[in-house]
Amino acid sequence: MFKNIIIGQYIQGSSLIHRFDARSKLIGVFIFVLVVFLANNWTAYSILGAVTIMTVLISQVPLRFIYKGLRPVFIIILITFLLHLFMTKDGHLLLEIGWFEIYSGGVIQGAFIAMRLLFLIMMTSLLTLTTTPIDLTDGLESLLSPFKRFGLPAHELALMMSISLRFIPTLLQETEKIIKAQMARGADFGSGSLKDRARALVPLLIPLFINAFKRAEDLALAMEARGYRGGEGRTKLRELQWSHKDSLMLVSLLLLAILLFFLRS
Repeated sequence: MFKNIIIGQYIQGSSLIHRFDARSKLIGVFIFVLVVFLANNWTAYSILGAVTIMTVLISQVPLRFIYKGLRPVFIIILITFLLHLFMTKDGHLLLEIGWFEIYSGGVIQGAFIAMRLLFLIMMTSLLTLTTTPIDLTDGLESLLSPFKRFGLPAHELALMMSISLRFIPTLLQETEKIIKAQMARGADFGSGSLKDRARALVPLLIPLFINAFKRAEDLALAMEARGYRGGEGRTKLRELQWSHKDSLMLVSLLLLAILLFFLRS
């Protein structure tokens, strides 16, 4: 059930996307998120789609792997599309069956929002798929370090976010194991009233929380045994290296933002 979740996983590779500095990828994803919201017509979304597909191909991450990972997300995207399809009443009427009405504005708005979600999920997923947890932590810490003067614990915050991403696949795998174990004991998670289904989740949530707390305690003990005392005075085995290709990538994204801004209708 959860084995195809790609959030928090890393695929080893030597592509151009893998070789980008973690800081440039974090900034690039942030810029792309802003750029997506500039698009409001078919031309802009076509350009965003081409950029997304090109990025996926350059990353050399297997397309089948990405497709399997995005299959659970397609349900959310479909629901989002249908909500806009039925609730948006702009444009001219396309179909009317009793109270059921579909307008051209609903189709266009639903398609735009669905594509926006798909592009955002694919690009943010590529961030973790092509960046090791260590580089991701170092990149976040480097970007947050200017805020240390305001009392922000940059290292601890970056480490916390990196560990959270890293343990998403682990917790999902444990959830699947617990579900199978409980179903083997006769648990039923899919039938009955809403109250019965909520009650059936108790045998799932209790061992999941216990395992999560136990894993967190083991991780804390392991870090303490290795002498971890926070980010103050820590050195790094491998420093992040910003190169001209990172600057070129960010400049390209800024040019894309300017182009989409002028294409707004």
